[in-house]
Amino acid sequence: MDLGNLASLKHFIPEMILVAGVLAIVIIDLAVRNKSRLGVLALIAAAASLLAIGLEPALSGAWLFHRMLVFDSFAIYFRTLIALAAVVAIWMSIGSEEVKSCDQGEYYAILLASTFAMFLMAESANLLMAYLALEFVSLTSYILTGFLRHNRRSLEAALKYLIYGGVASGTMIYGMSWIFGITGSLDFNVINKALSTPAHLPVLAVFIALVLILTGMGYKVASVPFHMWAPDVYTGAPIPITTFLAVGSKAAGFALLTRFFFPAISHLAAGGSWTALAGVDWPQLLLFVCIITMTLGNLAALQQTNMKRLLAYSSIAQAGYALMGFVVLSNDGIRAMLFYLFAYYVMDAGAFVVVMMVANSTGREDVDAYRGLAWRGGIVPALALTIFLFSLTGIPLTIGFIGKFYLFAAVIRGQFYILAIVGILNSVVSLYYYLKPVQMMFFEQPRGDEGSLRFQAWNYGLMGVLACATIAFGLYWSPIISFANRSLSFFTGPT
Repeated sequence: MDLGNLASLKHFIPEMILVAGVLAIVIIDLAVRNKSRLGVLALIAAAASLLAIGLEPALSGAWLFHRMLVFDSFAIYFRTLIALAAVVAIWMSIGSEEVKSCDQGEYYAILLASTFAMFLMAESANLLMAYLALEFVSLTSYILTGFLRHNRRSLEAALKYLIYGGVASGTMIYGMSWIFGITGSLDFNVINKALSTPAHLPVLAVFIALVLILTGMGYKVASVPFHMWAPDVYTGAPIPITTFLAVGSKAAGFALLTRFFFPAISHLAAGGSWTALAGVDWPQLLLFVCIITMTLGNLAALQQTNMKRLLAYSSIAQAGYALMGFVVLSNDGIRAMLFYLFAYYVMDAGAFVVVMMVANSTGREDVDAYRGLAWRGGIVPALALTIFLFSLTGIPLTIGFIGKFYLFAAVIRGQFYILAIVGILNSVVSLYYYLKPVQMMFFEQPRGDEGSLRFQAWNYGLMGVLACATIAFGLYWSPIISFANRSLSFFTGPT
């Protein structure tokens, strides 16, 4: 079904709610002096958008806006995940001491605009639309990263992010121009048809084009060797924005990566396996990227003494784990990747909430600030952070364990035994640096220079919800895996 502009609007309600939220915040920001309620308005807009996604009419799939976007269950899954990330980021922003000193109207308007752009990334069915959406996300991310205008670290992070992003963006659009030159179209479905003629397939040219495109998409998911921006940006940005980039931006990157490398240039075969283009060995390339990403992320995290930087390298390693589901070229692998990205959202966002609570109280982000946390009146945040870090490691009874179980099962079923061994070894390595803060919180005595603790009920509530979700979905994960199962359908209607 190919819907025109007006007919597409009924499937575009969540996006329109976000746009309405942006406009309302900008207008109210100009009209009122008291800006303290703008965060609540942004939170309502993000939550309403999430609700609208849940109420969307059931439909097998359709092209929207003359084939620029696609509406299908895969897009619904990622829009849900991105909307959840936005809700958490806005909730954290309201309780963040860093953000209170910022211009509230601009901050929340740009945050909602970035969420809108991530929705477009997840729905893109055309290379031009994908590029514009990715650039929209990048531009808003640069601004949000440097929003602490009097903080040199924040400005430096924004500048580095801009430089890395500019290079990745230019490389990616160059690769897209190669695909357009080879196939004569930017439409994913037409590209698939054009590349399905082996007799006329310029294998080397297509492979080079895919490597160039991977530069931009790999940059969004922070995979090696496009990860270099992540540690500095995660450290310099306000903590709610770090969370938003770690979870929402990564989810949008995986959505675009999957939609391009699977339905756009591969074919679904019997039994739920995918067949790559003959002679174009991008799966082997991504397998190598996957192994290097999880290994480098974990090894680099071992020496970190700043919690945000530790979680930044951890997020690089987690991207490597998620790529395990990508490289096995099967629906089992994609389902495992979808589940793991949801698990990553819950546990990583939870860890950043605790980091923000400690930073709000002590003004510190280093691991030493967690010394004796459990005995300084922070027993509940200490227990919650332990749950999140155990889940990131993959300890049983947490959602992280279930996520890794599905990933390793898909890898072993696909007979990628070496990848499974590398993944297990990396999980063992990660145990060391995830346990370091736990040891500091429970087995070290305070020295008196860690700073006083004072936690807000607002942040406690979010931390509690995420901690409960980490345990609850580790014990009963059927709703999430069922949602992932339903999201395996890519709409590839008639050309």
